[in-house]
Formats: sequence, structure tokens, C-alpha cells
Amino acid sequence: MDLNADLGEGFGHWTLGDDATLLSIVTSANIACGHHAGDPDTMRTTCTLAAEAGVTIGAHIGYRDLPGFGRRFIDVAPDTLTNEVLAQLGALSTFARTVGTRISYVKPHGALYNTLVRHEPQADAVVDAVRLFDPSLAVLGPPGAVWLKRAAVAGLRTWHEAFADRAYTSAGTLVPRTEPGAVLTNPTEIAARCVQLATEGWVRSITGRPVRLQADSICLHGDTPNATTTARTVRTALEAAGVVVSRVESPLHHARHAV
Repeated sequence: MDLNADLGEGFGHWTLGDDATLLSIVTSANIACGHHAGDPDTMRTTCTLAAEAGVTIGAHIGYRDLPGFGRRFIDVAPDTLTNEVLAQLGALSTFARTVGTRISYVKPHGALYNTLVRHEPQADAVVDAVRLFDPSLAVLGPPGAVWLKRAAVAGLRTWHEAFADRAYTSAGTLVPRTEPGAVLTNPTEIAARCVQLATEGWVRSITGRPVRLQADSICLHGDTPNATTTARTVRTALEAAGVVVSRVESPLHHARHAV
């Protein structure tokens, strides 16, 4: 099972999360590309740290919305969105190359992530950008998302993810952050949930019903309380359960058990 985290989300003198520690735990890093967060200094520094840690780099693309941290829907024209994604991919790719590595996949951030689950025009726009920039890149998102279906049709590799610290509805979608119980904070409970997901392929919804989830990667948010403690607890629990924690090489081909 791959473990990914959103990193490089500082801007100027403002920092968010303990990126260096998280990079010693996760296997993939979703690095902000300057539109919802991040700046040139932050991008280069985070790429350097990821390269030194041997962590796979992903482009964490978002709406051009620094004031709102990319968590507000923007009704942007598809052509404009394609260009904005191309700009983000180009920026992060440049910094990755300067430190001897490359971006391997693309993951949307915040409101764009949620929008691409159902919004066909914006889904097509993002897929077009990835295909035009580098068709060898994989795309990471939730199972069943429109944009992953469009990406597969376009010949892109698709990776599915689940969230360690977010509650799910009975339909298998994320509970909105505005609702009580949407964000989980107990490291031990989160770790047990991740082990269940990795070994049995399901988690319990916010209403208590079991929900099956297909996941190549588990996202560990770096901006939540006790983020590094939670991440370390999750990885330790997975390995203790015999789950091999490793970068995604091919979808759903992770070893689930040691025996």
C-alpha cells in the first residue's frame, strides 16, 4: 500500500505542516504547484527533500486560488483550466528536474478534487492537460470519479486512493468538511481503519455501515492535528499487519500480507 501526503503547501514566510518528518514516513508526496499554495522556493525545497528521501513526487494541482487555499469551487472555462494545469505541471516538473528527479503522477487538490468527481467539462480539461504535458504520468483520485474514467479512456494510468483521516458516507463519498465527524483525529483509530482497508478492502461509514473502497494509496493529511504522529502510527500498524508499504508501481498490485 502506498502512503501519500499533501506537502509544500507553505507560501513565503508562512509554513504548513512538518514536511521533512512526513517525508520519512510516506512513499509519495503531492507537492503544491503554486496555485492553491506553494511558491518557487517551497517547490524546490520540497522536491529536494523528496528526492533525498526517495519519495515519489506527484503534482498537487488546484484552482488558482491562493486566498481560499483552493477550497472554493471556481467555474473556470475548460480551456483556461487546461492552461492553468499545464502551467502547474510545467513549474513543478522544472524544479523536480533540477534536483535529479521527476513528477510521476497528478493529484487534484481541495475543491478541484471534489469537482472532478462529477463535473465532466472540468474533468476533460484536466485530462487534456495531463495528456498534452506527459501521457506517461499517472492520475490519482477517488474510485468512480468521472475524471479517472475520462483519464482511462485517454490512455492514462489511473490510481485510486482512500483517505485515512476522513469519514465516508454510506455511498462511499467523503463526508463534507463542514459536517460533524468529517475529519478523524485519533491516531490509533485511524491506523486500525487503514489496516482494515488495506487487508479487507472496506471501512465503516459515518453511519456505521461497511463501505467497500478500492485503493492503491492512502492519503495522510499533513495539516491536521498530530499529523506526523498519525502518519507514523498508520505506517507502523500497516507493517505490523503484514502490509508492504511501498510506492505505487502498478495499480492494485501491492502485497497485502507477508504470509
